[in-house]
Amino acid sequence: MTSYQRYTIVYIFLLFIFSSVSGQKKSQENSGNNFPKLSDTISNKGTYQNNPIGEYNKAFYILDRLNENIGLPPSKFNFQSPQSTLEHFILSCREKNFEDAAYALNLNLFPKEVTIQEAAILAEKLYFVINQRVGIDWDNISDRPDGQVDITTSTNGAIAGNPRRSVVFGEVDLDGRDVVLRLQRVKLNEFGAFWMISSNTVENVEPLYAVYGPRKLDRIMPQWARVTVLNLPLWKVVGTLFLLFVAYFLGKGFSYVTKKLLLKSDRAWMRTIANKMAKPAGLALGVLFFYITLNKLISFSGQLASTIYAVLLMIVISCIAWFLMKFIDAFMTYIADHRIGDSSMEENSHARMMMTYISVARRILTVVIIIVAISVILSQFRSLEKLGISLLASAGLITIILGVAAQNTLGNIIAGIQIALTRPAKIGDTLYIHDEWGYVEDIRFTYMVVRTWDSRRLVVPLKDLISKPFQNWSMTNAHQLRPITIYADYKTDVNLVREKFSELLKASDDYDEENPPVVQVTEVTEKAIGIRALCSAKDATTAWDLHCRLREELIKFVAELNDGAHLAKNRVTIENEINLD
Repeated sequence: MTSYQRYTIVYIFLLFIFSSVSGQKKSQENSGNNFPKLSDTISNKGTYQNNPIGEYNKAFYILDRLNENIGLPPSKFNFQSPQSTLEHFILSCREKNFEDAAYALNLNLFPKEVTIQEAAILAEKLYFVINQRVGIDWDNISDRPDGQVDITTSTNGAIAGNPRRSVVFGEVDLDGRDVVLRLQRVKLNEFGAFWMISSNTVENVEPLYAVYGPRKLDRIMPQWARVTVLNLPLWKVVGTLFLLFVAYFLGKGFSYVTKKLLLKSDRAWMRTIANKMAKPAGLALGVLFFYITLNKLISFSGQLASTIYAVLLMIVISCIAWFLMKFIDAFMTYIADHRIGDSSMEENSHARMMMTYISVARRILTVVIIIVAISVILSQFRSLEKLGISLLASAGLITIILGVAAQNTLGNIIAGIQIALTRPAKIGDTLYIHDEWGYVEDIRFTYMVVRTWDSRRLVVPLKDLISKPFQNWSMTNAHQLRPITIYADYKTDVNLVREKFSELLKASDDYDEENPPVVQVTEVTEKAIGIRALCSAKDATTAWDLHCRLREELIKFVAELNDGAHLAKNRVTIENEINLD
């Protein structure tokens, strides 16, 4: 190989190395140009945008400025984790050191002219709102810089996850929308990432404070009256008891006056309201008065505030639900008593049908009101969301358990809906069921009450009415035909019995003339014949009474006919043999 060839090979090798190195540098420069500018992370309104620029950048928000008005947090403050930042804010506020607490706030959405004193006021207001309406779940606030909550398995092995740059520590309702309180991990220029209360949370402090800030009495109460007992101002205890006292007598007085005035009215619906709704209306008024005045005049803080407002809210919703149920009950009672005829008369099928509809509708509306009230109560508590998620996750298992455990109850409820739609039995109908006959007195959610002829109450599951046969003697018409059976001798003249029965039946006021008098021989035994007579009346009770009277008359007639010669008898023949020998 010549020297020229050797130089050529070395030159090509050096050229290859140089091109490779320059290519890598160019590639790095191009990849660096893919990062957005820091100014691009801020919108025209000053709010920060998500900036997905790689795996590591998912762990924080990049800022190009932070609290230029008050300066960066001093190095003595520990903002390395969500828990440490929130602890710094809460503890500083408890010690009335609101200027130190203000350094935990991201003030980028406020004008640059905001001073440290104004920021301290914001911190005080935010602390008041948190103390009023937020129960911080410290177990779910991470003490790690990456914001993750440590989770271990049954083998004590840690579960790895992605770093978090936003942590929710509370939610507050504001004019029908949920204001989420967040901690965010931010990074400014060459400084390391740290956690602060987000700018959007700080922006909502003033509107939240306007709604949940100190009440009227809190603002005007002089300092000398703020004596505390067990860390609770004594005037708040006295004021709450006074409002409770006023609310009690207001509700009691309203109930008493309303009942006295309306009972004197000549109108039936006013008397119904007085009897059914005076008490629930008074209770609802008293509870609403106490809830509204307490919320307007006195404010509580901490866990006590959450407990008081939660209990009051449950009581208010429960009272309103009770008032609505009593209103429906009063309305249905008025309709049943004054707009529907006598449902106790079996021939009044329309009245019995309407009473059945009213009974079923009242119970369905009651269930709907209870379900809605419970749903409204549960929707007011953020802490129940996890419970709802857990229940949703185990819905399959719960469905199976409920299906097995409550199959009879659910079956009866569904049967009640079927009965309301198909009407195999109505209130006031005469039934013969389980070897008993009586009248349908009431139809409940899961069972029917049948009043027997001797005033006993037979409780029949609704599922039995759908799955088992029964007799409805007044389903289409209350008119009933009943048989009378008597036994007489073979020599009895049936025509005489027929004529006598026709005479007795036509002379009775209970005979409805729907069916003609009928007398037939329907049975023959070795001792007598069975004579059946048919009588009809307007309903089962009347037909039964008529049946018993006619049977007595027919037995008397047969017994007196030819001095009892036609009564059923046994015949015995005795033959004597005479021996002449």
